[in-house]
Amino acid sequence: MTQIAFGTSGWRGILCEDFTFDNVKIVIQAIADHLTAAGEQHKGVVIGCDTRFMGQRFAQEAALVLAGAGIKSFLCERDTPTPVVSFEILRRNAAGAINFTASHNPPEYNGVKFSPSWGGPALPETTKDIERRANQMLGKASYKQLSSAEAKDRGLLETIDPREHYLAALERKVDFDAIAKLGKVALNPLYGTARGYLEAPFAQVKIPFVMINDRPDPYFGGHPPEPSESHIPDFIALVKNDPAIRLGLATDGDADRFGILDADGSFIEPNYIIALLLDYLIRVRKLEGGVARSVATSHLIDAVARKHGVPVYETPVGFKFIGELISQDKIVIGGEESAGLTIKGHVPEKDGILACLLVAEMVAREGKTVRELLERLYGEVGRVVTRRDNLKLSPELEAAYASKIEALPAEVAGAKVREVIRIDGTKLLLEDGSWMLFRKSGTEPVVRLYGEAATDGRLTEVMVAGRNFILG
Repeated sequence: MTQIAFGTSGWRGILCEDFTFDNVKIVIQAIADHLTAAGEQHKGVVIGCDTRFMGQRFAQEAALVLAGAGIKSFLCERDTPTPVVSFEILRRNAAGAINFTASHNPPEYNGVKFSPSWGGPALPETTKDIERRANQMLGKASYKQLSSAEAKDRGLLETIDPREHYLAALERKVDFDAIAKLGKVALNPLYGTARGYLEAPFAQVKIPFVMINDRPDPYFGGHPPEPSESHIPDFIALVKNDPAIRLGLATDGDADRFGILDADGSFIEPNYIIALLLDYLIRVRKLEGGVARSVATSHLIDAVARKHGVPVYETPVGFKFIGELISQDKIVIGGEESAGLTIKGHVPEKDGILACLLVAEMVAREGKTVRELLERLYGEVGRVVTRRDNLKLSPELEAAYASKIEALPAEVAGAKVREVIRIDGTKLLLEDGSWMLFRKSGTEPVVRLYGEAATDGRLTEVMVAGRNFILG
């Protein structure tokens, strides 16, 4: 067994290889020991899962390990969206949550995500402590667990349904009356946890909707459960072929990411959705505060922030850093280019359900398509186009990467490098306002190249220059 290592959003592994019951129980015991050391074991832990293989069984076993450590579990009765798990931590004032999810990863993966009492993904100092404790226990009989009957008899296991409390909270954060005027929508939970959540507000306000992929499927229809353009061809075709549909709204496998289709079935980049919602929340909703984005996320957000005179917080990749700013009430909205966002007053965690509802509210109140809203915004703050490519490294290039990234050129794609930012990866800001970012994968020989510019032509020049620098 390789060592337990938490990534940007928990520990993930391939089922039956690293992700086994024994290893999972060791990680759960490490979380129990961490909570006990922090003096929070008396507050209880929320436990949830997504629709992956054996998710409910892993969740049940985790509850019994916690019971063996004297810690109460609030076990969700069915697969549950990640933002709902986060909401339930705060509602119950729990010590945290354990969520069995691998989010948008392929179906052979599962994962353990720990969120502490503040409701967001655990920060590095927390995950490092859990890693240390777990790795010390590998290969040892280091946990005990109670039977389900004994855990219930001792008051250490309670089954819960958090749905109604979460939906009631959404009604306070989204203008359902506005959504009622929207018209027909298409919904796609991608065989994941948003079933019963994503459609509920539309059913409540009695507007027509059509919903696909709304049954649990651990294979996710043969695609990774990510609502990106390449993974939702059936959904795009549905929206394109029905002229009555105003919007297509999708969520990923654990409902913390979103995917938006305009009325014509065209896919709208998450970067642009975050910028549009920032403008809407400040201009129409009159919310006050700054905006947070990861280092890989569009500077269109910065242009909107300048328009409204609000600060921008640039964070490393990983929503935990944005969630921390939400908890501190510093920002109106926080988002990542990988289709995660949340807003002021909501959970400090990505929420794809909320994102979809906010887009529906925005389109309904503004009376325009998403593309029309984006063109209007471009007219106010300038046009921005963005792209991400994955660059596969040969063994020789991978060995040379670290030294190459330390010897950066002074000029790229015909423009001088104005600034280098290394908070996560290596980001080159160019004099003409364009930029590129190199981020090396921690698990495979791949460099993720992000780029942005004012025109498609200029973006192509930037991306070619970045590719040539890494692969040349």
